[in-house]
Amino acid sequence: MDAVHRRTKIISRHLHPSSSSTDLPLNPSPCLSYSPPSDQIQFSTQSLRQIMDGHDLDARDWAFSLIESSSLFCPRRRGDRVFVGPDYNQTKEQQREMTMKRIEFLEKNGAFEGWLTSEGEAAEMRKMALNQVFGSYDHSLAIKIGVHFFLWGGAIQFFGTKRHHDKWLKDTEKYVVKGCFAMTELGHGSNVRGIETSATYDKEAGEFVINTPCESAQKYWIGGAANHATHAVIFSQLHINGTNQGVHAFIAQIRDADGNICPNVRIADCGHKIGLNGVDNGRIWFDNLRVPRENLLNSVADVLPDGKYVSAIKNPDQRFAAFMAPLTSGRVIIAATAIYISKIGLAIAVRYALTRRAFSITPDGQEVLLLDYPSHQRRLLPLVAKTCAMSCAANFLIKIYVKRTPETNKIIHVYSSGLKATLTWHNMRTLQDCKDSTCSVFIFYLMLAENRVGILKGEFDVQSTFEGDNNVLMQQVSKALLAEYIAAQRKKAPFKGLGLEHMNGPCPVIPDNLTGYSLRSIKFQADVFFLRERDLLKRYVAEVSQYQAQGQSKEDAILLSYQLGEELARAFTERTILQTIIEAEMSSSGSLKDVLGLLRSMYALISIEEDSSFLQYGILSLVNFAAVKKEVMKLCSDLRPHALGIVSSFGVPDSFLSPIAFDWVEANSWGSPNSGNC
Repeated sequence: MDAVHRRTKIISRHLHPSSSSTDLPLNPSPCLSYSPPSDQIQFSTQSLRQIMDGHDLDARDWAFSLIESSSLFCPRRRGDRVFVGPDYNQTKEQQREMTMKRIEFLEKNGAFEGWLTSEGEAAEMRKMALNQVFGSYDHSLAIKIGVHFFLWGGAIQFFGTKRHHDKWLKDTEKYVVKGCFAMTELGHGSNVRGIETSATYDKEAGEFVINTPCESAQKYWIGGAANHATHAVIFSQLHINGTNQGVHAFIAQIRDADGNICPNVRIADCGHKIGLNGVDNGRIWFDNLRVPRENLLNSVADVLPDGKYVSAIKNPDQRFAAFMAPLTSGRVIIAATAIYISKIGLAIAVRYALTRRAFSITPDGQEVLLLDYPSHQRRLLPLVAKTCAMSCAANFLIKIYVKRTPETNKIIHVYSSGLKATLTWHNMRTLQDCKDSTCSVFIFYLMLAENRVGILKGEFDVQSTFEGDNNVLMQQVSKALLAEYIAAQRKKAPFKGLGLEHMNGPCPVIPDNLTGYSLRSIKFQADVFFLRERDLLKRYVAEVSQYQAQGQSKEDAILLSYQLGEELARAFTERTILQTIIEAEMSSSGSLKDVLGLLRSMYALISIEEDSSFLQYGILSLVNFAAVKKEVMKLCSDLRPHALGIVSSFGVPDSFLSPIAFDWVEANSWGSPNSGNC
């Protein structure tokens, strides 16, 4: 009642001003001020970073410092800090030229040394680590580098032989040549088998004649083609003596050293895009373009001077699959980069939530930190746990990729498909929630480009579709699991590989009434993930078989069973992710192990909560499912004291974050410098 009386008196003075000296003046309200996060970090952030990054920490830090050192990367002072980031106010043409200048700077400073000419796992791991750093600065920079090294350069490595390696790899590494990857066409984007560009062998001249026979055969959305690429790997249907031998790859020059487009080549710009305007996507037509016979990349198949076609791979389907190898490396890189970007968004949002106060519980009370609201914890902390678990999975994917052998290519395809889809979907959701949770306090703050999160969402949205549409990739996963199941049944052999060994044991049994202790146990979490995968795999096999029994072909039966297939692929991928963070936890000790246990439990339980299949197929009872939801809230409270330590372990320098992550009051003050060198 005293508070009500005081408010009434104040309002009354406004409505009926009094000059009486007995009326007390209103005291000015103190301004909101910034205070840095006060949380005490209780574990080694460097040790957690080692787990999250997985490899090449020194190389990453060197690359971060290299970017921070040059005015080409647009340093801007805000308050007492300097931040780096592209100037998205530049025109499309300016962004493209800045991207190329940054690449030239990185090359001169040795960033790409050995990327194509050094062999071994260590060199490949370092290359992937540096590319993640470049992507955390600007997606256009990483894509432009990726097209040149991983697609153009990778095609020469995978499809070429010694003559191609000797001629092209060193010049590619030094950017003497600038390559692009001319695979997709206007009419056939994802369906590479159906491309229409033709390459016909002229035996008399010893040349291939490459043509764009119709408008739908134009090479479409080719990164690097519009402005900078001097050479292209062209995927074409190979015709010899009237026989189509299928898709093959050829090297061709499309510009001279001065940037002039070569004869018999036409190039057009794809135009301004909703993101990635630092990449010069173009369209290419070929009009009787002749290339030497030696420019056929011939590790898979060759054409002899007399026109004879030879290949060690007799099966056309297997031969075609061999030409898809570079796309696997792309999926590995995309998955790992997506998690790096999620870390940036969460580091910004969590730091802001640890310093920004909003609303008070009582009229005269102090306003509450955002991250002390249970609803805000529920919004961000599950995403933090998922990002940490997925970091472990990304490192697992990189390791099996660099250790690849011809025998493991199929396994890598399955893992890279599921993880690329899952991690990029997670990235989009994370950036959206980081933006929304911050804007909920001040609606327009995250609309500022300098605060990065909104920009990152626009720039990385394309991850969900390039190098394979995510939904199609998940169908690839379930199709592969179907084949594994059928093969095991036919051979009456145990499951081996892809983590399916759990299918060989007895079916897990979930207790009727789960306690908080059991919900957080590794045994329960592994059992319930195993049970979901086992159940969905058997349901999927049964549904496909049922459609076949009704007269459908196997291919149509798989298409009709897409819903169960996508649920199965999700179960497989999430089980894989869980196993990778369990391994990380088991290799740790002390307080770090405790934190990893919380992150692992949050990842497992939030995955259960978000997947209706646990209820739909009776894997968990209603009572146990309700217990899971309650335990998620308790885990949010338990993770809250560790939030600062976890995001500090992400290894992203402060300059790569944004003003909103630090003293956002000073950064927006009247006297604060707001300048850059771009």
